[in-house]
Amino acid sequence: MCGIAGWINLKEDIGSMGPVLEKMSETLKNRGPDAHGEWYSPHAMLVHRRLAVVDPAGGAQPMVRQSGGYRYVVTYNGELYNTLDLRRELELRGYGFSTHCDTEVLLTAYMEWGPDCTRRLNGIYAFGIFSERDNSFFMARDRFGVKPLFYYLSGDSLIFGSELKALLAHPQVKPMVDGEGLDEIFCLGPARTPGHGIYRNVHELKPGCSLLYSPDGIREECYWTLLSEPHSDSPEETIEKVSYWVRDAVTRQLVSDVPLCTFLSGGLDSSIISTVAALHFKERQEVLPTYSIDYKENDKHFQSSLFQPDPDAPWVKRMAEYLGCEHHAVMLDTTELADALYDATMARDLPGMADIDSSLYLFCKEIKKHMTVGLSGECADEVFGGYPWFHHAAFMNADTFPWSRSLDVRLKVLSQDLIQAIKPYDYVARRYEETLAKVPRLEGESALEARRREIFYLNITWFMGTLLERKDRMSMAHGLEVRVPYCDHRLVQYVWNIPWDLKMAEGREKGLLRKAMEGLLPNDVLWRKKSPYPKTHNPSYTRAVKEWMGSILSDGSSPLLPFVNKKALREIIDSPDETGKPWFGQLMAAPQLLAWLIQIDIWLKRYGVVIDF
Repeated sequence: MCGIAGWINLKEDIGSMGPVLEKMSETLKNRGPDAHGEWYSPHAMLVHRRLAVVDPAGGAQPMVRQSGGYRYVVTYNGELYNTLDLRRELELRGYGFSTHCDTEVLLTAYMEWGPDCTRRLNGIYAFGIFSERDNSFFMARDRFGVKPLFYYLSGDSLIFGSELKALLAHPQVKPMVDGEGLDEIFCLGPARTPGHGIYRNVHELKPGCSLLYSPDGIREECYWTLLSEPHSDSPEETIEKVSYWVRDAVTRQLVSDVPLCTFLSGGLDSSIISTVAALHFKERQEVLPTYSIDYKENDKHFQSSLFQPDPDAPWVKRMAEYLGCEHHAVMLDTTELADALYDATMARDLPGMADIDSSLYLFCKEIKKHMTVGLSGECADEVFGGYPWFHHAAFMNADTFPWSRSLDVRLKVLSQDLIQAIKPYDYVARRYEETLAKVPRLEGESALEARRREIFYLNITWFMGTLLERKDRMSMAHGLEVRVPYCDHRLVQYVWNIPWDLKMAEGREKGLLRKAMEGLLPNDVLWRKKSPYPKTHNPSYTRAVKEWMGSILSDGSSPLLPFVNKKALREIIDSPDETGKPWFGQLMAAPQLLAWLIQIDIWLKRYGVVIDF
């Protein structure tokens, strides 16, 4: 994994603007702490920050190859899991290789197949390639947007980078936010419309899409999308194929020349990954390192709910003993969790998921002390239907994003001036309807099955993207690469068309995945009820964010104040209720509402955001 950035202008000579690119590169040093490089020409400037994972000696970037007297140059962030397959095919076509890294294979694939190379890639990636042959620049992003790629368009300039902070380091890019940007922050946040960059003229390349900038102009296209078709495999065949795809995805993603671990919560998803990985390590006579997260005094304050039925700690112990792994438990305290809201905001460049972000930020910080790569169980719930909103009528029938039904909760703490200016209900409804219009339909499907397909599509294109953004920013802030096997596009495409009754084998959420893994895990873990990423239940955290919000309300210079209802916020601060119902996802309730607003305050101040609408 790495950080990439660049500036392309096919009409003007920008070759002397190296200092600008150096500033952009500097913002990404945490993503690539091992090395950095740059490549400049009159019309293209590319920089790279490297986190060495495969072939540390041979994978320096930007990488250059020549063909027919022309140079091709790539700056690349990601990991290809079918590198050997692609390399063999390219060797049969006459190409030679001087390294063992996937970067050279990717660049050569583009030289051979051009933009169509993306259809052959299996991995997580964001990259840009400049071709002297036709004076063009091509960039692409993986199918689910695991790796980020933002860009800014103005005049003849295309400026791009792995993170928003890289773009904002360029003098042409200003932190201007209009009414639509405010809608994104206050009405949809911490989610974000796919492709929306919040700042004016800033975009994020959508998952599964590419962009070609040539003398003919700019053309963006999507090279991959989910395909809806009848599922013809028998239940037995389906279980066998799911078992194969999951195991194959995990095994492919264990390739690394640096220390690798797995995240282990004791839940179904992470236990599957850790078990497959542990068996692989055992074959090499090695012991798998695993990591879990918990919070001080959670054992005293945990309260069971629909969203979190039981604590993780006993299940982590159960799996660690079962695997015989080298387990490390990371324990976080309330004070550091609240303090890290600032760091998490800076890592994401936007207000995010409050302490759900800051806890992962701190967790990854500890893991990075010993590891460089981790495998996580993220995305299994979106793919197999694990969330409560797949199973409860109130969520299923909500005519909006099911993880964010309670727009009213947000509006109670927003100022009337802001509400009247941005029209929250209209904006959310528009984004929701736009998404439904893109759902790949299956002719002849019942109304109920069609609705379930909509819920899956909403989750894969929206909610999963939010969690993947969180995972990337909080981990790469420390130079830790986190891989997500359940995002293997072969697996996702196959499961997409499996009927709900089969996904719900044995009448259980993710029953199909459980059946596919019978014999791999202990039965009690295999059939454990779903529990999400753990959060703190310590009331001292609520008190900490209430105190912080109180100080913001008392600060007349706070840029947040024009956007909030101070009276409503003081009522929350004074309320004895420590929890409240989730207003976003499964974990973000009253304490996280305050923490989210705190992050907005941090963002407005630290990034010097200018509101213009």
